[in-house]
Amino acid sequence: MFQGAAQLNLDGKGRLAIPARYRDMLLGACAGNLVLTADADGCLLIYAQPEWLPIRDKLNRLSSFNPKSRALQRLLVGHAEDVMMDSAGRVLISPVLRSYASLDKSVMLIGQGNKFELWDEAKWQAQQQAALLLMEGDLPSELEGFSL
Repeated sequence: MFQGAAQLNLDGKGRLAIPARYRDMLLGACAGNLVLTADADGCLLIYAQPEWLPIRDKLNRLSSFNPKSRALQRLLVGHAEDVMMDSAGRVLISPVLRSYASLDKSVMLIGQGNKFELWDEAKWQAQQQAALLLMEGDLPSELEGFSL
């Protein structure tokens, strides 16, 4: 559904203008109702609300007695915020989420199929360099025989 990378800027109020190529899809899929949450890699995740709800429900069914499950619930569900695209296709990113992902002005919106990742541009560039270094080592077994 969502793919590609877009270099964007947050405005002075912390609003992100969703690129026009995604707006119609989001309006059709969820009437512009989105969920933003924190990701363990230091970026934000942006879901159409119908995509998020089953994920939230699965997370909430995890055992609260398992420390790793509880930490994941706190991160993903605890940071989740419902937002609505305005008539200009913008969403307001709260100060809490902007701080978590170190978002200032220049950001990267990365399509990941059923969701987007929103990165601080400098953190995105560093993450990309680290990913290239990982490719120099042995690939995971599930990638054996994979071809592009």
